[in-house]
Amino acid sequence: MAYSLISSSTFLLSRSPNTTLAPLNKHNFPLRPSRARATAGTIICCSNSPTTSAIRSIVSKLLLFTKPSSSASSAFESLFVFCGSVVLSFTLLFSNVDSASAFVVTPQRKLQTDELATVRLFQENTPSVVNITNLAARQDAFTLDVLEVPQGSGSGFVWDSKGHVVTNYHVIRGASDIRVTFADQSTYDAKIVGFDQDKDVAVLRIDAPKDKLRPIPIGVSADLLVGQKVYAIGNPFGLDHTLTTGVISGLRREISSAATGRPIQDVIQTDAAINPGNSGGPLLDSSGSLIGINTAIYSPSGASSGVGFSIPVDTVNGIVDQLVKFGKVTRPILGIKFAPDQSVEQLGVSGVLVLDAPPNGPAGKAGLLSTKRDAYGRLILGDIIISVNGKKVSNGSDLYRILDQCKVGDEVIVEVLRGDHKEKIPVKLEPKPDET
Repeated sequence: MAYSLISSSTFLLSRSPNTTLAPLNKHNFPLRPSRARATAGTIICCSNSPTTSAIRSIVSKLLLFTKPSSSASSAFESLFVFCGSVVLSFTLLFSNVDSASAFVVTPQRKLQTDELATVRLFQENTPSVVNITNLAARQDAFTLDVLEVPQGSGSGFVWDSKGHVVTNYHVIRGASDIRVTFADQSTYDAKIVGFDQDKDVAVLRIDAPKDKLRPIPIGVSADLLVGQKVYAIGNPFGLDHTLTTGVISGLRREISSAATGRPIQDVIQTDAAINPGNSGGPLLDSSGSLIGINTAIYSPSGASSGVGFSIPVDTVNGIVDQLVKFGKVTRPILGIKFAPDQSVEQLGVSGVLVLDAPPNGPAGKAGLLSTKRDAYGRLILGDIIISVNGKKVSNGSDLYRILDQCKVGDEVIVEVLRGDHKEKIPVKLEPKPDET
């Protein structure tokens, strides 16, 4: 309280009948009037409120009369000091002044250089990061009304000034409507421009004012190094924008697409916390440039355990360009369905077992044989792909990795194990059919 602070201030006065009134310090030594003025000024200047400004003016005028002129005027000087302290005590007691803010001087917070850089990076890039809500149509069992029910949420970021927003495909999968929310809580309906299930990338478009669209700077992921600092911005657990930091703990990792199981190569591994809701958000380097899209974590418990994965921006860049221009990604396929790798291992062979090769697909047109049963129900194995263009194929991931390096229309030489002999069959790759 104000009165308790005044009672302990330097305006305590000596009350001995044989001595002249004089201000005392905490050691009960008399202070010269000039010292008393400096101390009083220090106390008053601790607050910038209008009330204390008036107090400062009153006491300053009173203290002007305390200049030492002669010994005869010492009682007169002490009287003015006493009056000033009384005025200060009553004014602070009955004024609306917070004692803590008036008398406690909080030193200015000093941040380290790296902290200032992190704060600046978050402030500059947060307007580019959005929250994406996945809405699904559900029919009420009693009223039969169709309602939009949120079935998930994730993150995304503004790609360009035309309103394109990039996120993960699994964030918007199965949505009947999608809403995009900016940092200022403004919300816009989004339309799906296109998506790539194999690489877990999707592009949305919103009709938002130009001042809302702040594209995130695009970086390069080819020259990343293990140990490099990275920053992840997103909306974990539906919370407002959050920032997590870490380092690149691994490069050229491989994960499987959540939608198709097709492998995604050259994935960035980081120990920056990536929790549910961070999916689709940006992974930035220390300059604030995009180097990846946060897409998955490795955790037996479902929580972040320090192993997160991001799709590299070099991969994303080419996919987004195709989706924006054509609405789809033209990726070559063989046109086959193959058996799980575990099943092939049980047969004691290495390769990809063809379960089905539709006759209207590239492999079917080229003459690859499917697995089938004879008239007695016995299983007749189809062709087992062991290499493509001379590159060994041990499992499905190897096959996908080789096809990712090819283009639509390329002719590849597929070496298969058919029965007890090997054959080389030329196959012309075709684009993947349109997906709905």
